[in-house]
Amino acid sequence: MNTFETQACPPPGWVVWFVGLPGSGKSSVAAAVKDDLQERGVPVRLLQMDRQRKIYFPSPRYTAEERHRAYTLFAEEAASVAASGLNVIMDGTAPELAMREYGRSLVDYFAEVHIQCRLETAIARESQREGGLVMADLYRKALTRQKTGQQFEGLGQVVGVDVPFETNPLAECVVENDDLTLEEARDEVLRFLEPWRLALTCVND
Repeated sequence: MNTFETQACPPPGWVVWFVGLPGSGKSSVAAAVKDDLQERGVPVRLLQMDRQRKIYFPSPRYTAEERHRAYTLFAEEAASVAASGLNVIMDGTAPELAMREYGRSLVDYFAEVHIQCRLETAIARESQREGGLVMADLYRKALTRQKTGQQFEGLGQVVGVDVPFETNPLAECVVENDDLTLEEARDEVLRFLEPWRLALTCVND
């Protein structure tokens, strides 16, 4: 069984993985959902790939092999946290469907939330983001490299430019996030989660 159910409360926690293009808004929506659930007393931990990657690989090389290993460790960490009885929100692009399906295989209560938008929307949003956990102006640099060959230190393959994002036609929740406010996108996810209130509220009761 790999979806939430309302019939009974699972002893372990659940896992909800927010995925999508860089700039889709998934990190903001994931954090907003986490905050709302915590305010309602739901025990939940947010795991961010951009933060965890630096723990897994203190000197990252951003190769394809490293990305695969990072997402394996990310999925296994989420499963370990869920096994301890704490619910988990994962925030990570996971461009390959197999990465997400591996995470699904590790836990009984799992949902994929795809924060979806047009590439043009993601590029516009990302261009306004300051540097932090993720390199600033990611898409512009990737497109420049693709066109001219110019290299940027620390810039790995960029999803949406260098590698595609593989959509999952069976994703439990898809939020079209081109024109929504953060609150509207958050509320779409919360409405999706509402039928499974028992799974959201009674873990560790």
